Amino acid sequence: MNIKKIAVIGAGLMGNGIAQAFAANPNLTVNIFSLMLEDDPYAPIKRNIDIMMGRDALTKEEADGILSRISFKSGLKEATYDADFIIECVSEVMSLKQDLFAEIEGYCSDEAILATNTSVLKVTEVFSKCKNKNRVVGVHFWNPGHLIPLVEVVKIEHTEDKTIDKTMELLNAIGKRPILCKKDVPGFIGNRLQFAMWREAIYMVENDIADPATIDDAIKFGPGLRWSVLGPMEASDMLGIELTDNMLSYILEHLADNHEPSPLIKQMLERGDYGFKTGKGWQEWTPEQMAASTKRLREHLIGLTLNADKTI
Repeated sequence: MNIKKIAVIGAGLMGNGIAQAFAANPNLTVNIFSLMLEDDPYAPIKRNIDIMMGRDALTKEEADGILSRISFKSGLKEATYDADFIIECVSEVMSLKQDLFAEIEGYCSDEAILATNTSVLKVTEVFSKCKNKNRVVGVHFWNPGHLIPLVEVVKIEHTEDKTIDKTMELLNAIGKRPILCKKDVPGFIGNRLQFAMWREAIYMVENDIADPATIDDAIKFGPGLRWSVLGPMEASDMLGIELTDNMLSYILEHLADNHEPSPLIKQMLERGDYGFKTGKGWQEWTPEQMAASTKRLREHLIGLTLNADKTI
């Protein structure tokens, strides 16, 4: 792997987590670009590290090494001019991303790989203003980026195979599980699967089949327990293709097939019920419950990281 210098554009939740993931490899250094640097720009990464150290997922030496390999830059040129791999984590605004990459092309080397961490925008369109599209790629980390192994690598029509190969090699080198999305389709792979489930879950609430908490329990204490070791295609093979055909032939006509968000969502937005942001969405949340939910997720993911050799 000849990639040594990483540039992360954006110091938000995803940018900091992704930078931490790259800096965990002692052979990589990371520049983080941010227009607004805090008094201590390392603070969010330090909080991530403290949680991991508290669960013995990082040693003090490893933590110090991660922080020593990360530098914050307030100039885009300074952050990117000598980078081998540049990934943006800015807001999901198409014009913002397009203009950003057009500017970066004027600073970086011709060999640098340009990557977007978009989770919903069409990758081809993100890079539409770039002159050299052979070295562009979608690289979708999942939140939190420093803990979840999955990274979706999205190929567009112009992306060269060597760009894909180098990107996959880089992600493997930081302990991620990269998967290739061979076509630039909305939602890529993971979100298409996730949103299909969300559509059915919301449909069941809308039609008074079950309340939100019950639906969550149905996943958390049922199929969700096996999804980390048994994917849908393997499960189909395990059950048998004949049984798969029989079940789908019966159930598909009864599932939600709407192509617009549920009216319930619009009603919540009109009431100002935004979820954790306001303490009420599908359910009501106290500050303590929201903190506990976030902590429970982080600790669960750290636990999986500690047992990665056994579970992956």
